[in-house]
Amino acid sequence: MDLLLFSDLHCSELAAQQLVEQSADYDHLIGAGDFANMRHGIHKTIDILKAVDKPTILVPGNGESVEELRAACAGWRNAIVLHGESAEIDTITYFGIGGGIPTTPFGAWSYDFSEAQAEKLLANCPTNCDVLITHSPPHGLGDMSSRGQHLGSTAILAAIKRIQPQLIVCGHIHDSQGQTAIEGTTTIINAGPKGISWQLK
Repeated sequence: MDLLLFSDLHCSELAAQQLVEQSADYDHLIGAGDFANMRHGIHKTIDILKAVDKPTILVPGNGESVEELRAACAGWRNAIVLHGESAEIDTITYFGIGGGIPTTPFGAWSYDFSEAQAEKLLANCPTNCDVLITHSPPHGLGDMSSRGQHLGSTAILAAIKRIQPQLIVCGHIHDSQGQTAIEGTTTIINAGPKGISWQLK
């Protein structure tokens, strides 16, 4: 299964158009959040991505809520928005959780969750999950800021250790975009806006 992974478009119409152009070569696309900027402009990217005619699994970032993402995706028959939910597509089991985890310092506009809230959402993740999509990275893996701080989620890390999915697709920490890490048998990819190719076995 050939996957195209991306995150953190932040209203970039160019990045969205480039993903559409790449999409013909892939079976599924996975978008790990932040299609908008500070809760504004989500349609700039989603309206372009609607041209993708492959299954596209999305989670909200901290820049848009799940309700805003679902509203923007209305009429896009290939989009599947997940937040605390799973979906099986072509025998692949996906689970998604969005938002900033742990709570960010950005204030009221940021769509955030505490580690305790994330634990409750992740409790719904099936043990046969193949791909876990999270906007925030797990703590210590693909989550380092320019100041050398690990800003990821302990709840997501615990879920990885418990479930051991094949792949984690995340974003959020721009300084770690494009990085790959390993935890046990799980590969973690902080995708970024350019698109990363991955073959799921």
